[in-house]
Amino acid sequence: MMRFACSQLVVERLDPLVNPGVVGTPHVHQIVGGNSFRADMKPVEYDLPTRSNCTSCTFSEDFSNYWTAALYYKARNGTFKRVSQFPNEGLIQNGGITVYYIPPYDGVSNVTAFRPGFRMLAGNPLLRNTTGESRGICHRCFEGPNFRPFGGAPCTGNDTTSFPNQFCPGGIRTTVAFPTCWDGKNLDSPDHQSHVAYSTIPFEPYYDPIATRPYTPSQERGKCPEGFPVKLPQLMYEVMWDTRPFNDKELWGEDGSQPFVYAMGDATGHGQHGDYVFGWKGDSLQRALNARCRNDKCSELISQSGEDSMKCTVPQTMKEDVDGNAWLSKIPGDIMIN
Repeated sequence: MMRFACSQLVVERLDPLVNPGVVGTPHVHQIVGGNSFRADMKPVEYDLPTRSNCTSCTFSEDFSNYWTAALYYKARNGTFKRVSQFPNEGLIQNGGITVYYIPPYDGVSNVTAFRPGFRMLAGNPLLRNTTGESRGICHRCFEGPNFRPFGGAPCTGNDTTSFPNQFCPGGIRTTVAFPTCWDGKNLDSPDHQSHVAYSTIPFEPYYDPIATRPYTPSQERGKCPEGFPVKLPQLMYEVMWDTRPFNDKELWGEDGSQPFVYAMGDATGHGQHGDYVFGWKGDSLQRALNARCRNDKCSELISQSGEDSMKCTVPQTMKEDVDGNAWLSKIPGDIMIN
């Protein structure tokens, strides 16, 4: 299982997957990865590894781009401030995302790495309830400092698909897990989801039906539905939201309601989503998966320090205040809570 840090590349209203070519897309994203990120990134034609000269991720051959919606705090007077992110456990990073690439848990089965030009989206930014939820998108309320109690595997235990409705002394972690089955033909699809599918038997051994140890190929974890024959690694994001400064009842709604809202105006949390554009150099990702590299150390790959990865940033294309250091009267894009 590869688990590594990707520091903040830029925070702005760009989305080359859903709104290609548009500068000033509907809502704010926090983006990490290669510095060739821009508004228009046509599949295959726009080759991220050759157009990037740095990456904000640990592995120097990973010029992919990963992004999620930004999170905002709404004050009682109706103004907004962006919630910053803090480093995940054991990692050195400036905000951003923790990225996972997970091969099958049985330890022997292989998967196919994504191909140049591949991209996909997990989740639905329009969702405001549990209907139609994607598997593996959730929030964890850390009830103590230093990520303790840890709480077990993602999207289990007390994790919720909505925002937590109580103070989280250790902050909030968002998990976004992507599908692990591909049709083997299309690098993308009109909705950025139809060319991939979640497995019919969950990839993760901790989802029902719970797998028994030892994990073996005969348990068929990650079994793909008809029409999606190619098994992919489990791509997963973790975002650590520093909600700790707002753990005060005077800072929450007068009715006690939680004050956080995603950049697309979602105050429920159900609309969290993640975007991915593949950009690993050559066969580097396939080699790392075959070698079953662990965490952020891999003999198959070239690594850089956390300090060096934090140096890779790009200026905003859509220049505007997205942070609200002096408070924002509206969420950027004139987004209303919906």
